[in-house]
Amino acid sequence: MRKYYQITFWTITFVILTLSVGQSYGGYAQSFFFVTFLFPVILGTSVFFNSFLVPKYLLNRRFFKFIQYSLYTLIFSVYLEILVLTLSLVVFANYRYDQLNPKTTDIVFLSVIMYFFVFGNTILLLLQKYFQGQERNRALESEQDKQKKGHLIVKSERKNINVEFRTIMYIESVGNYVKINPDDGKPIMTKEKISSIEEKLTNNFIRIHRSIIVNADQITAFNREWVNINDLELPISRKYKEIALNRLEISGSVASIELKP
Repeated sequence: MRKYYQITFWTITFVILTLSVGQSYGGYAQSFFFVTFLFPVILGTSVFFNSFLVPKYLLNRRFFKFIQYSLYTLIFSVYLEILVLTLSLVVFANYRYDQLNPKTTDIVFLSVIMYFFVFGNTILLLLQKYFQGQERNRALESEQDKQKKGHLIVKSERKNINVEFRTIMYIESVGNYVKINPDDGKPIMTKEKISSIEEKLTNNFIRIHRSIIVNADQITAFNREWVNINDLELPISRKYKEIALNRLEISGSVASIELKP
């Protein structure tokens, strides 16, 4: 998702720069090429600033180093802007400075424009980090809440049934029903959807198939095709294989699981 936000942001930036410079040029062809020369400087400055300076110094409260290296970045980026201006003088004005667009020869203006978009990208990235952090916190709180409850509540035969998470071996979708298979009693049938039940489960439960969810603590062996719970062999479908195997391998119970050839 972050990649798409960045692509959208920089596409809009390129268009805005082209249109704003083009108004002064009286045409957009030269404006497009000038912005094409300048854009790598803006993009490179933003990547260095937001991928290195901000996380390493600003977010770690190393403010003196952040200010120091930000000034170095500013000086270097202005130097690159001068190179772009020199290239424009050769390509667009045939070495005649007076034929260049006044906006493209104003280093202060170009620097302000560049850092306007650099800082705009910084704000966008920080907002993304903030909302991602909020989402992780909500997920963690939800998981902690499930762990505290310690049981799954499902409606079966017009009654609400409590099933302890630790007793569930696996859950499977069978026709219009979902069957919950505990290790200490008969299966429980419910008309709830398996996807809605999955949302109520803790991280110990792993979806291995469109119609099967297993309890990692109950697994005795697994390979790339099957999961064993005691003598029962349950298939891992192609759709869920990569995620399921990754979760099985990092599961807290993996030390007691046999990896079958």
